[in-house]
Amino acid sequence: MKDLIIFTSLFFCFNLVNSQEVKFKKNLTWFPEHARYIVDNDTLNYRILLPENFDETKKYPLHLFLHGIGERGSDNKKQLTYINKVFSNKRNRKKFPAVVIFPQAPLTDSWSSRKLIKSSDNKNYKFNKNSTPTKSLSMVMNLMDSLVALDHVNKNRVYLTGLSNGAMGAFELLNKRPDMFAAATPICGAGHIDWILNYAKKTPLWIVHGSDDRTVHPYYSIRMVNAVIESGGSPKFTLYNNVKHNSWLNIFRDPRFIPWIYRHKKK
Repeated sequence: MKDLIIFTSLFFCFNLVNSQEVKFKKNLTWFPEHARYIVDNDTLNYRILLPENFDETKKYPLHLFLHGIGERGSDNKKQLTYINKVFSNKRNRKKFPAVVIFPQAPLTDSWSSRKLIKSSDNKNYKFNKNSTPTKSLSMVMNLMDSLVALDHVNKNRVYLTGLSNGAMGAFELLNKRPDMFAAATPICGAGHIDWILNYAKKTPLWIVHGSDDRTVHPYYSIRMVNAVIESGGSPKFTLYNNVKHNSWLNIFRDPRFIPWIYRHKKK
């Protein structure tokens, strides 16, 4: 049985460590501190960043962030490593109020079904068109299905950002939930080009990579950009010159990043 998330006009009810109900308060930033989504014997840790001065009479955008391979774990904290420049930035939170979700994959899993291969040219990943999502990504999909149905979520303004392994998961998640997201920003990621067919024309993409990335070769993002264009889409693409496998630092410092995401709405 899934521990479903139940939302009323006054409460978010999560399966917390002590199973308590926590009432929203306007001065809360993180709610709750440590949330868990449980399916049978599997647990997905996640954190929620609330809008400033949360108002229960309003609907808010919902933004999912998928971390990289180095932020996996069980502390429910590492996935927040790079967010201070963008999601928890006071200016952004005031100007672009949203509910932001930060799940954490365990060390034994990841967001992507990619296969590691040996390659002399640093093209080290292979993707299966009909791959089965990892357990962690499957749980994220179920969690998002529950959250999107909540009364205070604007269903036309659901967004997705992922970096590295999280960007690989983002491409895969878009394939599995092509009608969920109003915009997505995969950063130094990769995926199967046929996944693009499901969302190339309907989901605005800003794809980002570093030209000197040898952990996830820029070839992968370039390939995905070409696939979007060939499928009739019109992606935004930024390739940072002389940048290695940390291009998220560049895009998170770009003042155009958050405004670009939040201006999109599903038609």
